[in-house]
Amino acid sequence: MMGGTSGGKKHKRSSRLSWQQKGLLAVAVCLAVALTGVLAWKSLFVRPDVENPKVPGKEQNGGQEEVIDYGNGVRPRAEGQRKSQDYYTVLILGRDTGGGGNTDTMLLASYDVTNQKAAVMSIPRDTMVNVSWDVKKINSVYNSYGGGDKGIQHLYKEISQLVGFEPDYQVVVEWEAVGKLVDAIGGVYFDVPYDMDYHDPYQDLVIEQAKGYRLLSGDDAMQVIRWRKNDPGSPYGYHNGIGDSGRMEVQQNFLKAVIQQLMKPSNVLNIGKISKVFQECVETDLSFQEILWFGKAAVSGGLSVENVEFLTMPYKGASAWSRSYHQNLSYVVPIAGQLLDIVNNKLSPYSEVFTLSDLDIMSVNADGSLSSTSGHVEDQKAAVPPVKPSKPAEPETPPADENGVPVDPETGEQLPADPNGPIVVDPETGETQEPGTVPPEATDPGITDPGTTPPETGDAGTTPPAEGGDSGAEPAVPPVEPGETETPDPPETADGSDFIIVEPQPAA
Repeated sequence: MMGGTSGGKKHKRSSRLSWQQKGLLAVAVCLAVALTGVLAWKSLFVRPDVENPKVPGKEQNGGQEEVIDYGNGVRPRAEGQRKSQDYYTVLILGRDTGGGGNTDTMLLASYDVTNQKAAVMSIPRDTMVNVSWDVKKINSVYNSYGGGDKGIQHLYKEISQLVGFEPDYQVVVEWEAVGKLVDAIGGVYFDVPYDMDYHDPYQDLVIEQAKGYRLLSGDDAMQVIRWRKNDPGSPYGYHNGIGDSGRMEVQQNFLKAVIQQLMKPSNVLNIGKISKVFQECVETDLSFQEILWFGKAAVSGGLSVENVEFLTMPYKGASAWSRSYHQNLSYVVPIAGQLLDIVNNKLSPYSEVFTLSDLDIMSVNADGSLSSTSGHVEDQKAAVPPVKPSKPAEPETPPADENGVPVDPETGEQLPADPNGPIVVDPETGETQEPGTVPPEATDPGITDPGTTPPETGDAGTTPPAEGGDSGAEPAVPPVEPGETETPDPPETADGSDFIIVEPQPAA
């Protein structure tokens, strides 16, 4: 027998916590769990800091900050009092990796989160900008500086000077992202405005879309937003197409449909898929959490498509002499007063009002020289009337009869003698030239499109001269999209008329 030891059950030790304390502990655990969830939820949405925007071209280099060099041009506004507490601007660039990398889609967006209003302005790819080289189309800037971060930096610079302020953020989207995003959200319902039938074997591009309202897959969407015209032998009929202005309108309408789809609560379940698309196809200085913050602000704030205004930069068609191609090239130039109004009332995040001298808007003078509202033209050769070559043409020998008398090849009738040679009409301007001269394009018969390498240099690797200097060589012009060998469609004016020469706008 073991002395003093009981063989019964051990007594249960009493708890150190009273029931009141247990209740408080349970409440604390619940609060901790709730707080953890709230913190995790908040970490998913990060408000962008406009006080310290990550502007392209600003990099830390040994403690020294390198900023964009605007040279003698206008310095865009980068700070000031905002119209509202949460007013943001974003530059969105669409890069076509299959067509040489040109940034043919350029959108400048502003989002007033405080008042739940937004505006998106499309910038035509043929917009003339104030650069130091010959061909001044804005879609060539990215590739002219070698693409990558440097190309984006300089394109950002040109757009900033065009509108007078530096956008807070920039987003570069590969074309493939559009289709992948559409698939990630389960497709997009869209009213396709035309029967589309276009094939380009050089780009492995097939566009076959029937007109009408239906659910588009990612592949359908890519076809719709790239279409401009049908094949000559299309069963739907060949026509000149809708041009860049029409394609921008289709893209804007499609973007509205995508926004409507994205704002549906059901897409919360697709955040993982959407995030993957951004990781694969989007380059931006916005974090994914900041992008989600914009989405959350739009949904919770009640932003509707009706509160998003889609615009196209107001412009006129113009033509300017090219030293590289020895002919006039077609451009679009902004209508200064109308663009200034859009900047002040719809795009600029700043309360201070802009004047024309704050914007760098190019124009073509009656004598063919170029001007800018800033008062400074980067390409000094273009700031004076162009000197067009007057190389004598080799006389073309027309068909002759048995007696050696020239005859009309169509009618067989004898042609009158013309000691001064044939009269030549410039195909670009329609003007009659002096007898004995040749059309500008005849000096370079191999040129099929102003998007090819200029014959003046013949070097696709030539880079632009350093800012503030002039090497004397023209930089390379990015190649035209494979398969697009025809001269680009001329820009359309508001009244459908031909090109007009735009007089320079005086600074306000």
